[in-house]
Amino acid sequence: MKPFVNTPVAALRAELSRRGLDGFVVPRADSHLGEYIPPSADRLRWLTGFTGSAGLAVVLADRAAFFTDGRYQLQAAAEIDQSLFTLRHSVEAPVEDWLREVLRAGMRLGYDPWLHGEEGVAKLAAAAESAGAVLVPVEDNLIDRVWTDRPAPPASPVVLHPVRFAGEEAAAKRERIGAAIGKAGAAAAVLASPESIAWLLNIRASDLPYTPVALAHALVHADGRVALFLAPDRVGAEVRAALGEAVTVEPVERLRPALADLGAAKARVLVDPRTVPAWFAATLRAAGATVVAADDPVALPKAVKNETEQEGARAAHRRDGAALARFLAWFERAAEGGGLTERAAGEALLRFRASGEHFVGESFPAITGSGPNGAIIHYRATAATDRRISPGELFLIDSGGQYRDGTTDVTRTVLVGPSPPDRNEIADRFTRVLKGHIAIATARFPKGVAGPHLDAFARRALWDVGLDYDHGTGHGVGSFLSVHEGPVSLSRAARPVPLAPGMILSNEPGFYAPGRFGIRLENLVLVREEAIEGAARPFLGFETLTLVPFDRSLILPALLADSERAWIDAYHARVQREIAPLVEPEVGDWLARACAPLGRA
Repeated sequence: MKPFVNTPVAALRAELSRRGLDGFVVPRADSHLGEYIPPSADRLRWLTGFTGSAGLAVVLADRAAFFTDGRYQLQAAAEIDQSLFTLRHSVEAPVEDWLREVLRAGMRLGYDPWLHGEEGVAKLAAAAESAGAVLVPVEDNLIDRVWTDRPAPPASPVVLHPVRFAGEEAAAKRERIGAAIGKAGAAAAVLASPESIAWLLNIRASDLPYTPVALAHALVHADGRVALFLAPDRVGAEVRAALGEAVTVEPVERLRPALADLGAAKARVLVDPRTVPAWFAATLRAAGATVVAADDPVALPKAVKNETEQEGARAAHRRDGAALARFLAWFERAAEGGGLTERAAGEALLRFRASGEHFVGESFPAITGSGPNGAIIHYRATAATDRRISPGELFLIDSGGQYRDGTTDVTRTVLVGPSPPDRNEIADRFTRVLKGHIAIATARFPKGVAGPHLDAFARRALWDVGLDYDHGTGHGVGSFLSVHEGPVSLSRAARPVPLAPGMILSNEPGFYAPGRFGIRLENLVLVREEAIEGAARPFLGFETLTLVPFDRSLILPALLADSERAWIDAYHARVQREIAPLVEPEVGDWLARACAPLGRA
């Protein structure tokens, strides 16, 4: 076996031996269990080198494995030393299966209860038990003991999110959520999601690079009182006054005593087993409280945008559409000679966005994949991977903006310069992805339908010729919050949460040919009520928010039904109508060409 000398894996194994453990589970997570984490919590990256947003590793004394989903298989293979880690698909070959194979009777597998929800812990524990091993909680994370240059945790100031953007006073939200907690027969609920806390209290911060939140925990009581746990010096006088006397700001050290108080009162406390660290439920039970497994009570109300948030989203997308029009017009010229790089393209788009009103920053690191890099679903150009965008290849750009009145996320795939020899194949795949996009955009469905029920609509044109893509079709999007927001998504792997008017989701089917090219076409859509004459029950549909042309040179009109051609022409006419008045004449000229009717050729 290759010796593990002077590596993070070797350091972790030494700590395992010192602690009397046989293995340790390392998720990409912090104590809020969200998708985005600060550098100080990116233990998985320190251990493995993986830079994606979803993954988990298990290190034993004699072997280690890394797990991630279909979005990151190519990226993981490129970033992780496979002499140290066996790479596995987390959906097709989950960690629980691997643990059943490799654990032996009497082994002790450690985990940090701050980094796993109870639902995840239960799966790990069952897998360990089936092998005769035991899962051991370790509050003092092993990696923190050996990660010598770990960054300091973030501590940005908390600021107010004005009602003119939020659309509802925080006091009204607290009363509404408190009433829901009481109706569930509980005295309080634990909130670990920074996005839920930000929405509930109408506050924002910059603890994360792309999501404007403060990393905090909270207890929400049935009477609407809230205890917010974070360093009190982060909350200034103006914010404290706006929060009011019903909201207390307490140091993190007060969290355990606050849970003990609930235990002493024999309180029933709502804890989401997926989004709240298992530490909370264990601490509450030990103190004498009754833990009630329930969804985060803020998640669904937050996902249903009010009228102010909906109007803000429309306004943000108009400004974003103008920025994308300027970028795409510029890109068409700049990429012609082959001198433009992926990173330079992403930086240019950021500059175009930055001039927009209410712009704060990107909603995630832009994905700028040219040629074969476009097939890496969540590719990120670095100094080491940055390549020149060559004529005759596809360029995929997936990006978004954080505006104070809305969050955007859009993907376009364009052909650079002259057509390549395999243009017919590429255009076929592009058009099939577009057909799937249109199928979602035009779907009408009865109330009660959930995202997993719609996911197949986007895949049919690909399935017809034996093709598919290895990611969901859409995710929820916040309002000046996370670009990936639960609890709804358009994915066959998602929980069936019914769609409701006011929710914003992405519509992003794709196709990827490893080593050659990638295609993804993404707009954001708003769920709305649909009037259907003679309908036996209420129906819903989607309003498209994103206003950016598709690359007409890659569309095969002969593959489209008349209704699909009509949708594209109507969409492009709308883009030109709404965006042309916002851009310069030369960009308007480009937009007129990009939005011209398809024809039937």
